[in-house]
Amino acid sequence: MADASSRYHIELKAFPHVARAFNLDRETLDARFVKPWAAGEMIDYDDRRWAPEKTRLTILEGPPVAAAERGLGRGWAEVTRHARDVTEVIVAESHRGVEARPELETLKATLVETCGAAGLAFGDVVALAAAAHPGWRVSEQLALAEQAVWEGLHQGRLALLADDAATPVEPECWQEIVLSWAMWTGEADPPVRVGAVAGADRDADAKRPG
Repeated sequence: MADASSRYHIELKAFPHVARAFNLDRETLDARFVKPWAAGEMIDYDDRRWAPEKTRLTILEGPPVAAAERGLGRGWAEVTRHARDVTEVIVAESHRGVEARPELETLKATLVETCGAAGLAFGDVVALAAAAHPGWRVSEQLALAEQAVWEGLHQGRLALLADDAATPVEPECWQEIVLSWAMWTGEADPPVRVGAVAGADRDADAKRPG
């Protein structure tokens, strides 16, 4: 489960040059690297300018890496053992932008507000999407629900809960669960529920300038 202790680690690679940054929070990651990257702008980092069209960007999410573990160039190897690759998800979020799909941000906020300690069934998430957009096709409602859950997980706002909503599901299992048709139709056994991470949106609001 993503939590307040999770950090982002990035690698910029443009042969023969490589640069890495460790222990970034989401705000710094977006402002310094992802937003310029998605906009096709040069990234100024480590005394070099990195062109998106010539550079490979990798973003990993996982535990912080201590300075001692980064010694002698071991940091990236340490990160790859314990973190997961979230490059595609985060870059896609930035490309899309909040203003491009306000309905997605609205549904994520609704989930955080309504999930509660017991969580919601996946079918309930689709029902919320359908209630908000009754004129949409069922496939569009399902796609919105799936994307809201997926992004909410990676943003640390939502969690997947097993064992009667008592046990958080590990991040490496998220994709299999979210892509499971049986989970969305209520036929999965055992079922998994979508829960809110306590204080996630409150913490995000506290970071925004007044």
